[in-house]
Amino acid sequence: MRKNTLLLLAFLCFCFVNAQDDDANDAPDKHELKLNATNLIIFSYLDGAYEYLINEESSFGVNLLYSLSDDEVLDEYRTFSITPYYRQYFSKKYAKGFFIEGFGMLNSGEDIFIATFDENGAISGDEENYTDFALGISVGGKFVTPRGFVVDLYLGIGRNLFNSDFAPELVGRGGVTLGYRF
Repeated sequence: MRKNTLLLLAFLCFCFVNAQDDDANDAPDKHELKLNATNLIIFSYLDGAYEYLINEESSFGVNLLYSLSDDEVLDEYRTFSITPYYRQYFSKKYAKGFFIEGFGMLNSGEDIFIATFDENGAISGDEENYTDFALGISVGGKFVTPRGFVVDLYLGIGRNLFNSDFAPELVGRGGVTLGYRF
């Protein structure tokens, strides 16, 4: 009787340990690294993100944008931003599908304002730098292949809060990001 009890106890412990290992192997990947292809190609912005998947329906991430362009129009809009965000997913799959995102964005750039016309009719102006903080919302969709390739499509808008004289009133966020989940 004692042998049977010990054998049964050993068997149950083995099953429990084995079940724990299976659960650990089935755990989803929780990290993503992404690059915004749209901003890189169209606007010459280096725009990368890291996202941590909290659970099957939410995640937290941070996005870093840096302008690679000398174009005055783009610099006027934004030369740098850091954007933490929180996403809520509405799908039965693990952190995939339709999402709504709330974000905060610390952004900076240059504003070029016109000062005078010279005798030849040319415009001369001065540049002023700005730094501001915006809050906003985005919507989008995330697609993930079985091997971890990630595509995000999203679009959002936010409002700068400090109303500096040189900062834009609204900031945009969006594009097509490509990345990897690990």
